[in-house]
Amino acid sequence: MKVAKVSVVVLLTIALPLVAFAVTPETGKKAKTIDELAAKYDSSSCKDCHADIYADWTKSLHARPMFGPLESARTLATVRTAVEFGMKEWPYSGVKTKEDVKIKQLMICAKCHLPQLIEAEDSVAQEFVQTMYAYIEGGRTDLKAEEKLTKVNINCRICHNRNAIIHKWADGFPQNDAVYGTKNGSHASPDFPKLIRAPEMKEPTLCGQWHGLVPQFDIEEPTQCATLYGYYLWAYKADGGTETCQECHMKKSGLGHNIQSYRSEVMRKMAVEFHADAYAYIWRDGSILTPLGLLRVEIANKAGHAFPDG
Repeated sequence: MKVAKVSVVVLLTIALPLVAFAVTPETGKKAKTIDELAAKYDSSSCKDCHADIYADWTKSLHARPMFGPLESARTLATVRTAVEFGMKEWPYSGVKTKEDVKIKQLMICAKCHLPQLIEAEDSVAQEFVQTMYAYIEGGRTDLKAEEKLTKVNINCRICHNRNAIIHKWADGFPQNDAVYGTKNGSHASPDFPKLIRAPEMKEPTLCGQWHGLVPQFDIEEPTQCATLYGYYLWAYKADGGTETCQECHMKKSGLGHNIQSYRSEVMRKMAVEFHADAYAYIWRDGSILTPLGLLRVEIANKAGHAFPDG
């Protein structure tokens, strides 16, 4: 892998594009509450057979996609900012107060952070927004509100069922009674008795659905966030890189399904190579001796994309 080195002054660019991806067609009756939506995509039964993997996942960013990696609930705060300083100020958004926010407006954020929200009625958008405002404005200490906002997340059923198939015309639409993985077979679950191979389960394309390529031109108000998939394709892959998102963030890191970003110590160590050398001199100007120090700093980004992300 090639590494880019920058001496003395280091600029780590933020990736900006965001992918526009097809949402799985809505199936069944739309959820009317957060609890109904959570039940529709409940994956708690997975821990009966996959306890270690499930335990890893509970510590991952995917278990709290609307909160983000910081205890300050940065992602939720950003969604609130989008409402206050985006939607309310856009003359044709249909939002004058937070009570006007519907699923359509929330999807500019939820399309990546909570894709299954498209399968809910507007009442869920209002329940989410009202809980979000109360949580943030209440000092982020309301544990009941936090629990409600984390009931819906990027869990086993999102990656291994709902969004497991990328090319649906070629490979078919996800079957409700199947778990998608790397091989075909039976699955010891009464609700999901089938195990079906998903062609892109080990490919970066799976992650690229949420981690971005271009602005979301398919929605009424195109948005883009600081995401990474475009950098991965156009810089790392184009320069001969061969590793996948899963190889670095799951296998080489040793984190498995506890997928983390650069704020995790193990991911930082993998992503950055840091060298610093200090030299001391005595500068002589006639009879005046002046101490002189020279500090040389070299940082190499070893990640397959720009960072920090987000």
